[in-house]
Amino acid sequence: MADADVIPIGSGGRPGRGSGRRTTPSAATRALAGPGAGRSKKAGRKPDQDNRVTEVEDAVIEAPPIAEVPPAQAGFDFAGLERVVRELFGEDGERRVAEWLAFLRRRLSGQYELDEFGYDSELTDQVLLPMLRPMVEKWFRVEVRGIENIPTDGSALIVANHSGTMPLDGLVTQVVVADQTNRPLRTLAADLVFQTPFVGELSRKGGATLANNDDAERLLRQGNLVGVWPEGFKGLGKPFAERYKLQRFGRGGFVSAAMRTGVPIVPCSIVGAEEIYPLVGNIASLARLLGVPYIPITPFFPLLGPLGLIPLPSKWLIEFGEPIRTDEFPEGAADDPMLVFNVTDQVRETIQQTLYTLLMQRRGVFF
Repeated sequence: MADADVIPIGSGGRPGRGSGRRTTPSAATRALAGPGAGRSKKAGRKPDQDNRVTEVEDAVIEAPPIAEVPPAQAGFDFAGLERVVRELFGEDGERRVAEWLAFLRRRLSGQYELDEFGYDSELTDQVLLPMLRPMVEKWFRVEVRGIENIPTDGSALIVANHSGTMPLDGLVTQVVVADQTNRPLRTLAADLVFQTPFVGELSRKGGATLANNDDAERLLRQGNLVGVWPEGFKGLGKPFAERYKLQRFGRGGFVSAAMRTGVPIVPCSIVGAEEIYPLVGNIASLARLLGVPYIPITPFFPLLGPLGLIPLPSKWLIEFGEPIRTDEFPEGAADDPMLVFNVTDQVRETIQQTLYTLLMQRRGVFF
């Protein structure tokens, strides 16, 4: 597969050629975000046949009073329910249940907001991240280092190695950054992610957007933390025999985006993802038929069917390196291909050397 297909971080398929002048997300991103993005969803108004918006009037219906039935007569054990709530959620169980009911009410009534990229912060914080957190804390037992290198405010571009057959390293990094910095990580994803039913919708609401320079620069100018995995599918789908050997970082599109916005680049090295699905083969003919980069063969998939999709519980180490400043480069530096290549190579080499160090410090694959 060509590099542009693997790592589509370029304006119009040309990595490193962002305009820096967009005031709205790209057309492709707006199409993914849907018509409701960028504004809150409200209930209680509807268009009439002439497309004029009219207020929905509430009918007032008088009903006879309903006699209150004591709990004992109703046959419902409210005290028992209260005990169950406390056992499940702790002493603050009532508050947590009330928060969940309020969350559900807002979702059902449409009283929630999407940003211009389709990001749903409430759904991410209340549902998506809590679903991933047990995997991060209990299954992979992620150990984080260098979190102080991520700025507490302002923009930064986090650049990480990509591996593991399935892109779980991106999800784990999102959880780690959110929990350690109390800031969301907006990720840049390949087109294939958004072409996949259900996955694309969840990814968009979870903060991901298309990996092109215009959208990357816009997110950075808004003060976001942005994550990118420039190895793309070449890193994700490399054979197990080549684990922890970084693949090509494309043509430096992420570096030019950082230069144009003057934000620091934070190298991120991830150890542990290579072992969750050891890739020993690829069904290339079927992959071409389905239009995907590869169909993996692991020691357990497809031999064990769905059970083979359970990741192995490897021990993860994630280290965020010292930021590489880009605000000191002269104006127009992003258009210098040699300078962009040199900075790209510097980021890649920093991540590679850190990976070797972490591998030497890791006591074992699973502990």
